[in-house]
Amino acid sequence: MSGGGERSGEAETKHCWLGTYMHVVVVGLMLVLDAPVFTNVHVSAEKCKPKNISAKYQHCGIHPDGVHNLDCFRKSKKDEKCTWEPGVHGSKSYTFILQQVDKAHCVAYYNLTKPNQKLRIFDYNFTVEVIESSAGEANCTKAVFSGSKKTLKRSCGPPSKVLPTRTPGALQVNVTWLKEDGNNRISVRYRALGSRSWNETVESQLPNAAMVEKLTPSLVYVVQIQCVTTAECSQCPWSENYYVPSELTTQPIIVSTKYADIMQKTGCRLISITWKFPVKDLYDGYRVTVWKESGEPPQEQLTTSEPEIRLILSYSAYRLNISAYNNASVSPAATHVIPQHSFGDGRLNATVHNSTAFTIHWRADRVRKYVCYVVEWMKKGHSGWYQSFFEDTEASKTVSSLSEHLEPYTRYRVTLHLRPNKNTCNMKHINNSESTYGSTEFYHTEGSPVSAPANVSFHNVTLNSATLQWSHIPEEDLRGFLLGYIIYYTEHHYREASTAHNVTVDPGSTSFHLEALKSGTAYQVQICGFTSEGEGIRSNPSVFKTDQKVNFSIRGAIAAFVVVASLLAFGSPVIKRAKAILWPRLPNPGHSNAVRKIESPGQLKLLEALATLKVAEEWDTKSFQILEMEAAVPPQTLSSMLPHVRTCEDDTLEMAHAWSEGDGDSAADDDTADTLLDTQRTHFQSSPFTFAGGYTTMEMFQQLTPQWVAEGGSNIKGEPEDLTVLKSVRLDYVRQFSTSPPSDSEFTSTLL
Repeated sequence: MSGGGERSGEAETKHCWLGTYMHVVVVGLMLVLDAPVFTNVHVSAEKCKPKNISAKYQHCGIHPDGVHNLDCFRKSKKDEKCTWEPGVHGSKSYTFILQQVDKAHCVAYYNLTKPNQKLRIFDYNFTVEVIESSAGEANCTKAVFSGSKKTLKRSCGPPSKVLPTRTPGALQVNVTWLKEDGNNRISVRYRALGSRSWNETVESQLPNAAMVEKLTPSLVYVVQIQCVTTAECSQCPWSENYYVPSELTTQPIIVSTKYADIMQKTGCRLISITWKFPVKDLYDGYRVTVWKESGEPPQEQLTTSEPEIRLILSYSAYRLNISAYNNASVSPAATHVIPQHSFGDGRLNATVHNSTAFTIHWRADRVRKYVCYVVEWMKKGHSGWYQSFFEDTEASKTVSSLSEHLEPYTRYRVTLHLRPNKNTCNMKHINNSESTYGSTEFYHTEGSPVSAPANVSFHNVTLNSATLQWSHIPEEDLRGFLLGYIIYYTEHHYREASTAHNVTVDPGSTSFHLEALKSGTAYQVQICGFTSEGEGIRSNPSVFKTDQKVNFSIRGAIAAFVVVASLLAFGSPVIKRAKAILWPRLPNPGHSNAVRKIESPGQLKLLEALATLKVAEEWDTKSFQILEMEAAVPPQTLSSMLPHVRTCEDDTLEMAHAWSEGDGDSAADDDTADTLLDTQRTHFQSSPFTFAGGYTTMEMFQQLTPQWVAEGGSNIKGEPEDLTVLKSVRLDYVRQFSTSPPSDSEFTSTLL
């Protein structure tokens, strides 16, 4: 069983190897057989007869828009070839015919797709024809070249590689030749895109490079290159067209920058920068060059097609240049500086030995994980210095023999970076290559500040407090580590000494609230900073004054508030009641029952006359007051006061006049009454009317109205005689208060 199984396995193995071998043989035969067939489909070479081939293509003519610039030349001793340029409307399928009549040699190559063909000729004259068919054999053009193998010129070029580079207003052209062509000086011709004529040819002075000047930056140019003919290169064909885009003259515009710490990688941050380019469709991409501000190599160049980039960098300071580029031009660079990020958590310490040496210390646990470090130190406003080193035993490094001595009174910042590489401590690339361990600051020699806090001002001044504000002392004027500020303040008295006070505040503070001050007192304030070497310069004296204390009684304010509230609540009714008692309101005769009973114009005349008596009645009270004053005041004083009383009398009479003139018909009557008032003052005692009531005007009207009506007053159109008598009575009534005041005995007897 076992032997049969082994033989069966061997048979299967042999069969497998035989099948594989036959498969390889079949595939090989197919490739060999198919190769000629594939070649014949694209390019075929056939022998021909000169007469027959000429007759076949005799209808094809030479045309400027057809195939042209056919040239045959020698590259080396056994390397001859022909090149040509296609027509405008050609199909890029050519027939190449080589004839040597003396040798009876004729070969035709069909279906050529490239505009060149190697020559295999004898030492006889030859003729080459290139036929280009655009739409079958009926529409074709041709180009013809004749020569001999001995007369073929050695051709150099065209160059194998051309690199045009645009500079401001110029074009730099660099070329590379084939090995057999050697190095040659070149000629360059150019024209603006769209122009049909070439500009002057520029020849180079040095091989492989040429400079074309006085170009328009915004134009696109077409360039051709050829070698300068020499004895070794007797023929130099022009190269193909090279298109040089317009010059990039504007720089990218940085839109945003973001710095974010990476939580998973301590001491690293993600830098995200985006920008835009003002000109569209003229650039192929962007170049971003990144390097350290300390000058440590390398300068890493990154390319991107998008206007943004993200980098993982340490907390060191970096500089970026961002430019747009195309195949011939690079735009001016937009520069961005990534500032150093301070990472002082106390893990790194520095000890200064002298002006050329200092030592940094870090935790020992880092030595077990990292062996490659770099230390950077710099002063504010400078690029700084660096030193990379290998350390696997001690957690410290002494940096000595500094190329630039440490300056006194100058602050330095030193930073330690960790690198994960162990084979070399030099940085190979910028992106994601290191992390920051820590940083600290030191002085070689400290001093006291040489300037004082500025912009001292006062705010929120009250009776016994004020808020003081100021600006920090510039770092370059500190000359040491600032430990705090001292505020000096004293009471400001003219030519008097006062007690000085001072208070110390933290170095990070820029304001302080002064308390326990005296009200209404001026204070003078000065501020200075101090370091370990002492106080610095004090600021110029500044003066402020607290608010004045105002005596204010709460009980008095409450009492005043109660009085005002009482007057507002109850004052109006009380005032109205007192006015009604002291100055009773006189009734309007126009609203009395007597006026309502008037039925004739004569009665209205009578009422107007009585209105004057109404005024006299009001004046009655004033007359008695004058009599009382006369009894108590000396005559000399009283005589000086009477004109004022008469003024009041006249005003009251004028008011009565204004009321009585409402109808406009009694003006003449009032004038007559005024005249009689002046001429009949002495007849008061002879008046036949006496009135017992207080409202005498109405009583007179009631007494006189019946007599008037009885005498037919309603039919009188003019002025009746009795009305004149009434006016006389009115004047007598008024005169009793207008005459000279009686003596004290007469006034007393009258009252009794």
